[in-house]
Amino acid sequence: MSNRDKLRQAARDCLLSLGYANTTVRELVKASGANQASINYHFGSKERLLTETLHDLNREWGDVLFAALDGVDPSGPAGNAARWERIIASINEHRALWYVNFESVSAARHDEEIRAMIATGQRAARRILARAFGGLDLDTADADAIDAVGSHYFALLVGVASQWLADPDHAPTAERIVAVDALRNS
Repeated sequence: MSNRDKLRQAARDCLLSLGYANTTVRELVKASGANQASINYHFGSKERLLTETLHDLNREWGDVLFAALDGVDPSGPAGNAARWERIIASINEHRALWYVNFESVSAARHDEEIRAMIATGQRAARRILARAFGGLDLDTADADAIDAVGSHYFALLVGVASQWLADPDHAPTAERIVAVDALRNS
């Protein structure tokens, strides 16, 4: 494995275990076995290495989310409960990946490239959520409706995920999330 690849793997490991703010050059060197100068040689800076790796992890998070939403056939509350169960299972199974995704929002404050990456991912997620939870056909539905429905479910997703990450013992179950929707619609 080349030093570049070792550094990419080290950045991935450090971001998942330590987070963005706590990933230092020292940690990257220790995890990769490469020297400090190789970070600048291959990437220009630690921040560039972390941004590239954050892009990869953000795409991986999207793949994990979309996989959780795929393959659930039932429509209505039963289908939505199954989707939420799969999302909650994904949060529990991929906690570090979900944390990194949340932490990347903080990094976006000072990095336009990270902000743009997150915005692009959010647009894609809203479309998928509008289809999965709202039952909208992305080819025929009104773009404003797709965005509105997708935004609603994205906001719900972020809130549910933050509760499961911070306080899983008191986070809402899939049944509770769907029950609120059912109450609202009755």
